[in-house]
Amino acid sequence: MKMNQRVKASIATVIVAGSLFSFTVPMANAAEDAGTVTSARSFPKLNATKVDLLVESASVAADDSTSYGGVESLNVPQTKSQAEIDAEAKAKAEAEAKAQAAAQAASRASSRQSLNSNTNSNNASSNSTSSSNNGTNSSSNTNKGTASGTSGTSQSTGSTSVSGNTAALIAYALQFQGVPYVIGGTTPSGWDCSGFTSYVYGHFGISLSRTTDGQRGAGTRVSDPQPGDLMWKPGHVGIYIGNGKMVHATKPGDVTKVASTNWYSGWEYYRVM
Repeated sequence: MKMNQRVKASIATVIVAGSLFSFTVPMANAAEDAGTVTSARSFPKLNATKVDLLVESASVAADDSTSYGGVESLNVPQTKSQAEIDAEAKAKAEAEAKAQAAAQAASRASSRQSLNSNTNSNNASSNSTSSSNNGTNSSSNTNKGTASGTSGTSQSTGSTSVSGNTAALIAYALQFQGVPYVIGGTTPSGWDCSGFTSYVYGHFGISLSRTTDGQRGAGTRVSDPQPGDLMWKPGHVGIYIGNGKMVHATKPGDVTKVASTNWYSGWEYYRVM
């Protein structure tokens, strides 16, 4: 009895489901017949570039019409290294030093030639005088007495008479014309005023102080200056050569030369020979 009821219930369920299906299908068809609203968008076709990552990129030639300013043709100034600049400066300094040395040598040679000419002329005059004096015994004796009181043969600088040693000292000092002034220098390669005087007098065995102030008071102070006397003023010294002239190492940037004594009025003169 129960079995029959179950069978009947299953049949009834199948019948109901079939009825629902048959009802749904016509409604779907009706919706399709009524027209469904649809929308569509079109997209432009893209040209995709295929890239093969395993192949090396080929070089692309630059456009010849493109100008970058002509870099290769620019006139770029050539610069010099510091080493090249230093080398050029050194070469220039050496050339100037050689030229100055040559000029000084020429000046000294000219001074020596002039001094030799003056010495030969003075010697000839002295020999002529001696020959003339030999004519009379009294004159000869007088000359001998005078000669015994001086050192060497008498010579003259302009109108001033000087002894042999003094003439030699002046000639020795004059040959150094053109030597550059060097502060603290004491040799013919360069010296200051006191270095010059101490060098010249030292050559004749006369020792002077190295400094200007130290040389003041050397020998005997005199009021009638004679060739060979040491000249002194505050901060400077020189050698008097007669006729209002002196030879001295002048000042920085200048050279040893002959000058007038008139540029200073307060000279002190010391006789050291």
